[in-house]
Amino acid sequence: MSGIISTKIAVCGMGSVGKSALTIQFLQNRFITEYDPTIEELYRKQIGVDDEAVMLEILDTAGQEEYSAMREHYLEKGEGFLFVYSIINKDSFISIPKYIKLLQQVKDSQQEKIGNDANFVQPPIVIVGNKIDLENKRQVKRQELEKLAQSFKCPCFEASAKTRKNVEESFFQLVREIRKYHLKKSNSKKKKKKRCSIL
Repeated sequence: MSGIISTKIAVCGMGSVGKSALTIQFLQNRFITEYDPTIEELYRKQIGVDDEAVMLEILDTAGQEEYSAMREHYLEKGEGFLFVYSIINKDSFISIPKYIKLLQQVKDSQQEKIGNDANFVQPPIVIVGNKIDLENKRQVKRQELEKLAQSFKCPCFEASAKTRKNVEESFFQLVREIRKYHLKKSNSKKKKKKRCSIL
């Protein structure tokens, strides 16, 4: 498996927004119709993104509040994050900034622990509005999603786990964001080394 990059991503959001359905559709090309509340599931799949092989570890997380301790654990371990809401559930959309801010806090304190808090770079995230096959029940406008994504400077998609629309694109874009993130971090480390050598 040499040459294959391993990447950990977490699929986050409230319960019943279709996190498991999106994940299964991406991994297995099928739509799950029965809802079984997830505690935590880990999947692995090798994919090719822009001609580069990637071994994805996808953590499908619990949306329920009683698993909030688990939430911080996967926010610490993940490299990239797919934040999912349902376009037919306004509350699930409203919860997204809270999840992202919690992620930023966790990652920020992680950097402080390793003495690297001088140059905080936001972790790679993609926001996904699921269930666009239920357009007639829509509670969240596309413009609201775009505005939210702009505020966090991240990509966004409206998707359907049922029809597969934008499912693959959402996961692939997250992999691209992770690559950009690692590139930024390695560049800032190089700059630091240069500054040290000048001194």
